[in-house]
Amino acid sequence: MSIPNHAEPLSDARRDDRIAALEAENERLRKIRDALIERVESGSAHKPEPYAAFEHSVVLAEQVRERTDALNQAMEELKGSNKALNRAREEAETTRQRLSDAIESIADGFVLFDHQHRLIQSNSRFRSYWRQAGLAPPVAGTSIVDVKAQALTSGLIQEEHSHPDSEGVVFLLANDRWVQMTERPTREGGLVVLYSDITDVKNSEMARRIKALEESERWIRVVTEHVPALIAYVGADMTVQFCNKVYESWYGRNGESPLGKRLDEVHAPDLYQRLLPQVRQALDGKSITFEFEETGEQGDVRYMLRSYVPNHDADNVITGFFVLIRDITDRRKTALALEQAYDHLERRVKERTAALTGLNNQLRQEIDERAAVEARLRDAKLEAERANLSKTKFLAAVSHDLLQPLNAARLFTSALLEQSFGPKAESLVRSVSTSLDDVENLLGTLVDISKLDAGVIKPDVTAFDLRDLLNNIAREFRQMAVAEGLELDFVPSSAVVESDSQLLARILRNFLTNAIRYTGSGRILLGCRRRGDHVLLQVWDTGPGIPEDKLTEIFQEFKRIRPSGSQADKGLGLGLAIVDKISRMLGHEVRVSSVEGRGSVFSVRVPLGRLLPRRPSGDDSLIAVPDTGLGGARIWVIDNDHAICEGMQTLLENWDCQVITAVSLVDLERQLDPATSPVDLILADYHLDNEETGVDVVASINGRRARPAPVVMITANYTNELKQHIRGLGHLLMNKPVKPLKLRSTLNHLISASGTG
Repeated sequence: MSIPNHAEPLSDARRDDRIAALEAENERLRKIRDALIERVESGSAHKPEPYAAFEHSVVLAEQVRERTDALNQAMEELKGSNKALNRAREEAETTRQRLSDAIESIADGFVLFDHQHRLIQSNSRFRSYWRQAGLAPPVAGTSIVDVKAQALTSGLIQEEHSHPDSEGVVFLLANDRWVQMTERPTREGGLVVLYSDITDVKNSEMARRIKALEESERWIRVVTEHVPALIAYVGADMTVQFCNKVYESWYGRNGESPLGKRLDEVHAPDLYQRLLPQVRQALDGKSITFEFEETGEQGDVRYMLRSYVPNHDADNVITGFFVLIRDITDRRKTALALEQAYDHLERRVKERTAALTGLNNQLRQEIDERAAVEARLRDAKLEAERANLSKTKFLAAVSHDLLQPLNAARLFTSALLEQSFGPKAESLVRSVSTSLDDVENLLGTLVDISKLDAGVIKPDVTAFDLRDLLNNIAREFRQMAVAEGLELDFVPSSAVVESDSQLLARILRNFLTNAIRYTGSGRILLGCRRRGDHVLLQVWDTGPGIPEDKLTEIFQEFKRIRPSGSQADKGLGLGLAIVDKISRMLGHEVRVSSVEGRGSVFSVRVPLGRLLPRRPSGDDSLIAVPDTGLGGARIWVIDNDHAICEGMQTLLENWDCQVITAVSLVDLERQLDPATSPVDLILADYHLDNEETGVDVVASINGRRARPAPVVMITANYTNELKQHIRGLGHLLMNKPVKPLKLRSTLNHLISASGTG
């Protein structure tokens, strides 16, 4: 520390020595002065001249004065040094007190050692470690070696570990607290030691390790429970510390588990004595495998292949061994049977050496039989392939046959809904319509899931504008939402995406159907969000929400999450399963997030595309035009089902259309001349009788006319090949069952576009 007058502070001993030396020098100078004065005054035998004596005395007086001034200056300097020393003492005392306060304020235990590693100072936290253990803390002057030795011998330190993540050492104290010791050298060669309490950290670490061990044990148990082998772990004390159910079932005597029992308690005495040498080898660190014949509790004899693998800890000490036992009874019996067969074969070879020719004939016969077996296998493979093809055709046929009467019923009920029968009758008609909706959804869903599994449906990926698809879907579901007392909001988008328009529309329809079904009250939102090179098509609802642990389960077949208090759902739980299959087929990611009690949002991620010029086709590519009415429109309906013809005629006539129905081209020709009769639009079913298709009939009709009539092809066939074929012909395609609202929108669009009607 620097002194204000720049004098170095002196210790008490050095200051006393300096004062004594100055006083001695002063006394010597006084003696010299007195001697000189006495000499001058007394004279001598050679007494100098008076002037010389006076001159000499003046010189001596000047020297005395100089020495006296030097002594006075030294005394002043000594007084300044004393003042500086006092100030230094005060500052040192203040600094020492501040250091003590700072050390005491440290939350960790603090110890300061000098350059000889002897204790100088410690805080109360360090001393409390000793007092809590009933021990006297180390005093000043104790070496660090003695401090550590005293902590170990007194029992203050229970355990000592090197900390893996730092240079410090971790101790477990007698009060069950963990402290970490960290040493840092000082500039003067001393040592600062900190003792940090890390009990909470150790407890958290221990809790995480216990949790990890429990999780690991759970997974180990899950794996071992499904392994047919007997698995166990035996500790060094011969006790069974772990076993799977197979082991427990085989060695559990009288229904008691072998866990926690010694091997001599688990095994019968004779078996234990037979196993004891191998157990000792395992505990000596040897991995061994051997076979033993055992008798179970029920008296059945089994051959067991045992493997003992020793377990070493971090210090290479054997703490037990793993037990793996496999039942090789069948293998042993097979080996014995093979051995007996070999002996028998050997005898036969010896007996029939003379009949080698006959054996060769038998061998040729076996070769022929093998060839016959291979031929039967080939036939079976062909039969399986034909059966698979038949299954695909069956699905298409079933979908058509199931949807035919449903389509007719839909047309009749739609026509009835537009009539006025009174409130009671209208309620009954709406109930029938609702029931048909349910049947339609159930059958359509079952057929779709079967076709997806069979690989019948193939995606037709093209670039298209989302505007028309979203407009049509929003218009279709807005009425459904209003009927359920819900508000459906729609945010339009003109983004161009790369996907299959019909399959993408199916995903969105399933999202909206679920939202309407499960949202008791509130609103539903359909919209898009651009994300880089993708678009997120989203459906938001304010329904009851989905539990977080059920978010993946809802995409499984026949899985429905019913909120508490809600009524039974009529669905099969296949809507989202279809969404999952379609999204995988298209390569579109589907996400769902939900907050219970607030609602859910379903999203499908679709890549952006580039629109190329092409002719519009498909129900989702229609351009939305105002409904100007269909009054007077001349429409021909061709369908081999009389009920559908009648239902379509009733529905179209309710829309003020002029309708001609026919079950075939011949039937139509009996009623009019297809080449000259006026027509605004043709509705044709794809599947007709006698292997005739609607495409063939329409081609024949338009081939005779000067101006081809617009065509809407209706079918229950969802295959991509048919869709491509219809698109190539320039016709519009609608799938059964036909929705009246979509049909009317399509007719209005085509008739307005053609400038007829």
